[in-house]
Amino acid sequence: MPRITPNLWFDTQGKEAAEFYVSVFPNSKITNVSYYGEAGPRPAGTVLTVDFVLDGQPYTAINGGPEFTFDEAVSFLIDCADQEEVDYYWSRLSEGGQEGPCGWLKDKYGLSWQVVPAVLEELLKDPDAQRAQRAMKAMLGMGKLDVAALRAAADGA
Repeated sequence: MPRITPNLWFDTQGKEAAEFYVSVFPNSKITNVSYYGEAGPRPAGTVLTVDFVLDGQPYTAINGGPEFTFDEAVSFLIDCADQEEVDYYWSRLSEGGQEGPCGWLKDKYGLSWQVVPAVLEELLKDPDAQRAQRAMKAMLGMGKLDVAALRAAADGA
């Protein structure tokens, strides 16, 4: 199957955003920067695209102009191993952004992220439907997800 590379449309902040994202995620780097030429439509020498990799997944940031912006219809889910990872990604990605409900946030560029502990899927798929529902109810009341509180809610505590 061909590789799928998400392309993220920015007005002018593509390089700044890529630099931020590679600073947040381990094993990440910028791999290429291209620039508008004389043909435009932006001034020659202005950053056009930035190719970058976040832990093996390629992305491209394009400085396409103000016509399009991000919304919650597209988000990136970070499957965190534990509370420490949830805390790290929540803190870093929400800097200058906006915290939302149920583990969702928008970063300072308007891109939506879901910062989710791996245990959440296990709890929500629990064969005991009541246990799963208690976990779901707890999650719906949270901003940043709290692993201990999710487990306690599932257990009926």
